[in-house]
Amino acid sequence: MTKIAIIKTGGKQYKVKAGDEINVEKLVGEVGDELKFDTLLVADEDGATVELGKPSLGEKVVAKIVEFGKAKKVTVVKFKSKVRYKRTQGHRQEFAKIKITSIA
Repeated sequence: MTKIAIIKTGGKQYKVKAGDEINVEKLVGEVGDELKFDTLLVADEDGATVELGKPSLGEKVVAKIVEFGKAKKVTVVKFKSKVRYKRTQGHRQEFAKIKITSIA
């Protein structure tokens, strides 16, 4: 049975299992570093056994940083009709791609 877990990082929560690669908010570290994440829930894939943290289970998920990058550009446009007001701004969010190595 494979285990799934809910981890918390960057103000967001992610559902992961061993071998997954996900993009998270930029993290401190270098490519190849191992990280441990605050784990909220660990369960079997079929839901037979569930460990629920109140509020967390500690650092049970280990991951490795694969690469750093920037996401696609998001364009923000402010516009007011009849006043000739228009502002355009772009933003590219930095991220870290991580690979989940193990769930304890």
